[in-house]
Order: sequence, then C-alpha cells, then structure tokens
Amino acid sequence: MRNVTRQSALALVCVTVVIGACERSSPSSTTGTTPPAASPAPAPALSSGVRLYVSDETGGSVVVIDPGTGQVVERIAVGKRPRGIRLSRDGKELLVALSGSPIAGPGVDESKLPPADRAADGIGVVDLGTHKLTRTFQSGQDPEVFDISPDGKTIYVSNEDAAQVSVVEVASGNVVQRISVGEEPEGVTVSPDGGTVYVTCEATNDVAVIDTKTQKVLARIKTGPRPRSVTFSKDGATAFVTSETAAHVGVIDARKRTVDSKIEIPATEGTPTVPRPMGGTLSPDGQQVFISLGRAGSVAVIDVASRKLLRTIEGVGTRPWGIALSADGSKLYTANGPSGDVAIVDVATGKVEKKIATGGSPWGVVVAARK
Repeated sequence: MRNVTRQSALALVCVTVVIGACERSSPSSTTGTTPPAASPAPAPALSSGVRLYVSDETGGSVVVIDPGTGQVVERIAVGKRPRGIRLSRDGKELLVALSGSPIAGPGVDESKLPPADRAADGIGVVDLGTHKLTRTFQSGQDPEVFDISPDGKTIYVSNEDAAQVSVVEVASGNVVQRISVGEEPEGVTVSPDGGTVYVTCEATNDVAVIDTKTQKVLARIKTGPRPRSVTFSKDGATAFVTSETAAHVGVIDARKRTVDSKIEIPATEGTPTVPRPMGGTLSPDGQQVFISLGRAGSVAVIDVASRKLLRTIEGVGTRPWGIALSADGSKLYTANGPSGDVAIVDVATGKVEKKIATGGSPWGVVVAARK
C-alpha cells in the first residue's frame, strides 16, 4: 500500500508541474506568438503486479525485484547466510533459512574456517506487507532447506552437519522434535497430501521418507549420487529427485516408495560442464517439471506424464540453483549465484528476456503477489 501511495503522490506532482508549465507558456499578449507544443513526457516503465524475492547468501538480505521493470526495488536485511526461501501457506509471510556456519565450498579445509555462530541459525520470518523481519524461529544448526506442511502449522528443516531434520512448531517458533536421517541432508519436500516428508541425503545417496504423524522414518529410497531436491507431481504419486553428479533425475513411485526409472540429462554443446541437476519446480498446470542444471548454466524441462526430457533452456546464468515459475507458467526465474543475477526466461520460446544484476550470491527465489 505504501508504494501505491507514493506513486499516486508522484503522479499528482507530475500533473501539477505539467499544468504549471503550460500556464507559464501561454501566448503572450504583447508578442501575439504561440510557442511550439511541448513534447510529451516519456511513459514510465510499467510495474508488474508481482515481486521476486531472492535470498542473497553472501549479502545477508532478501533482494526484492520487480520483474516488470527488471529492477531491484529493495533489500531486506534478514541475517547471516540466507538460503532456502518459501512463502507461508497463507501468502502473508516470507520464510528464509539463516545460518551462522561459515561458507565452505568443495575442497575447503573446514579446520581452517572460523567458528560457527550458532546464535545466527534460524528461520527468519518477513512480513510481506511491511517488508520487515518480524521474528526468527528455531531451526536446529546450519539450516539450509525447509518445507512447510499444507496446514501451515509445521516446518521441516534439514540440518546438514547434524544429519537430522528439525521439526518446528509455527505457533511457538520452537523445535519440537529432531529426526535422524542420512548423512548430509539437503532437500526437503512435503508431499501434497501432507502425509510424508522426503529428505535427500547427499552423502548416503538416498531419500529418507518421514511419516508426519509419527515423525519417524518410514523408508530409505536409494538414488543416484548426491541427491539434491525432490519435486512431486500434482497428485503426489510421483517424485522427481535430482542427482547432481550423475546427470540424471530419478523417478520415484511415491506409493511403493521405489525408484521406477531415471531420466538422463545429456550434455549440450557449448555448455560449461555436463548437467548437474539441482533445484526443481512443477509447472502450475502440473504437466512439466523444470530442473536447474547448476554449472551447466541451463534448465531441463521434463514431461510429467511420459517422464521424458522435452528440452533444455540454455544460457540462463552461472550455476542456477533456485528456480521458480510465474503463476501462469509463462515466465521462469533462476537465481544464479556466481554471476550475481536473476534470469527471466520466456517459457514458450526458451529465450532469456532479462538478467537482473543483484550482486552478492543469489541462492533461492520465490514469486509473490505485490502487497
């Protein structure tokens, strides 16, 4: 509402200035001449009705982007190392995982890193009406990815160093249970019916399936190496699991809890590396799954019904990870960490329309209606 008020006020000022200029430029009674008509002012850039919210891991903020104008409109300070990011189920709040663990890339000697700041760990809650951080939930140590139950009452958080999932009660903001899973848990996705939580475990190459009623592990499903994320079909019958270092997506029968098949993602000429499947998102109509391919700088598009690769979208940015779609499915958004930008892609053509510089290290992205 504040933005609407400012825009209305600005419009009134502009109208007043134009009218005043016209009055001052009226024909002179002494000269009898009429000055040439003034050129019309350029039309302002159109603002869209949505905003992109992008977690900036190294900048300690959530970057707010207007995709209509392609501009960064705000930065919301949230805390250390914001990564996983989701909307609350009612769409009124933004939740973001915050971590006090120092950044440690592949091959880094962790013994030489500074000590972790465990007081910085948590799930930050941002009010989308005010864009203010209103509170921080407990999360367990070094939270990276999380998901929310369909009723919005419970958050499930992966704690990589502890090989656990923390269960957070939204009403109190406290961890009410910790569940041991495989080593290095990463991706967390609640099934559409809310009955189970799938957690990818990178070091043990499997997915832990948690029963949300008993909070116990029901099954462990073997996957390809380094599983990163899980995307369910709309009916919850199928789960697509990315395997980063195997360049394929595993297809899980969620009822049998077995791997049915795998979808190979072949290398494409001109890409920096072989595909490294990472994040995933389902199209609004439920017909396609979009998978970010990390250092390959591309996105794979998979048909849900046939379980086949339809195409790849190339050149979206450097190491896209976080990925999201517009409400109508016409635009794709990727968060590209090393290149410090967000790509806007036309889904129909696969063309990158804009790359919006954010600075820092964009990690995750979500789309929300403008408040």
